[in-house]
Amino acid sequence: MAAVTSSRPYHVIIFGATGFTGQFVVEEVARTAAEGPGGAPLKWAVAGRSRQRLEDVLGRAGTQKAELRTDIEIIVADVSIEESLAIMCQQGLVILNCVGPYRFYGEPVVKACVENGAHYLDICGEPQFLERMQLEYHTKALDRGVYVIGSCGFDSVPADLGVLYTQRQFKGTLTAVESFLKISSGPEGFSGHDATWQSAVYGFADSGSLRQLRKKFGHTPLPVVGAKVKKRGFMFFSREIEQYAIPFMGSDPSVVKRTQRFLYEEQQQSPVQYSAYVGVGGLFSVVKLFCSGLLFWFMVKFSLGRKLLTMFPSFFSFGMFSKSGPTTKQIEDTCFSLTFFGEGYSESTDPSQGRPNAKICTQVVGAEPGYVVTVSTLVQAAVTLLDELHSLPRRGGVYTPGAAFYKTSLIDRLQNHSVKFSVRHCE
Repeated sequence: MAAVTSSRPYHVIIFGATGFTGQFVVEEVARTAAEGPGGAPLKWAVAGRSRQRLEDVLGRAGTQKAELRTDIEIIVADVSIEESLAIMCQQGLVILNCVGPYRFYGEPVVKACVENGAHYLDICGEPQFLERMQLEYHTKALDRGVYVIGSCGFDSVPADLGVLYTQRQFKGTLTAVESFLKISSGPEGFSGHDATWQSAVYGFADSGSLRQLRKKFGHTPLPVVGAKVKKRGFMFFSREIEQYAIPFMGSDPSVVKRTQRFLYEEQQQSPVQYSAYVGVGGLFSVVKLFCSGLLFWFMVKFSLGRKLLTMFPSFFSFGMFSKSGPTTKQIEDTCFSLTFFGEGYSESTDPSQGRPNAKICTQVVGAEPGYVVTVSTLVQAAVTLLDELHSLPRRGGVYTPGAAFYKTSLIDRLQNHSVKFSVRHCE
């Protein structure tokens, strides 16, 4: 199969457009359709199992764009029907896969994209799926000239590109970065959708398989440049963000480490140690998190427990996740900041000698992370891929966002789409 050609009718196809996040992606593509490759309008289509539901989604997205409904093609495709996925992939240059949990539904789409010459992007935050796709499809994707780029949403573009941004701003050799995530919400609080909760339930239940999977890569450990950074405790008071914090449980550490390995092996760059943390608030939040976390860890070990967790997400997550997802008000009132504290050695200093002698603080800030920033980063990643294909590594393969877009203008594009990268004063 030859590499993707420009003769296909669509630049982008949104697969899973009727899902909770998929609907936001449709709206974002509709808003930014004028920003297609080379400044031309973006040609796009939607895909999913139900034509009627896809029509409804386009109808809602078209309330502010009267001609939208008649311009956008509908493609009926189902992850359980291989032929339908093949037909979909043959019509688009880039498939935006919004169908999760990816551990259950992602691989057929990756396989169809690789076999039919369509680039693949998703918003997955599941390390097991992301790393398994790299293990099993990197060589095939490279041979077919296809790019497979996972976690192009809030997990993990701000973290992955944030570390790259910090490296570029640092004058010398950056050796370690700690990031701290803060999510601020309004009076109605913060909420996530059930699909994210399901991914977490099944991911934690199967955490042992991730360790086994990593052994199959046969990687040698990345060299530690400079002083080795000590890991923080499971819960601690962070003076950096003035609240209690815990290690970030999502895919960010996995994605950043894969990017750092790529830059070390392919670009001969000095690797950066990375640790990710998230703020959880004050003492009351700590107690609530401890109780829910203990219950969660116990229940994910048993099939009945997992069934109950997925049946009643709002109850077991203390309202943090629900089958209906966040309200419009919750989304409008929520924002995030991801602050990076880096250390290393100034330009005139040998990293093998002594302790780090220079620091840097950078920050990535944006609107609501799950359904505003995620859809923006996904769409901008797709446009960047289309517009700057020559700047991506090799001629295909399975990559992290940082590895794929290292030499592109994605950070600059995001700066123009409400995701701001900046250097801060170090306290």
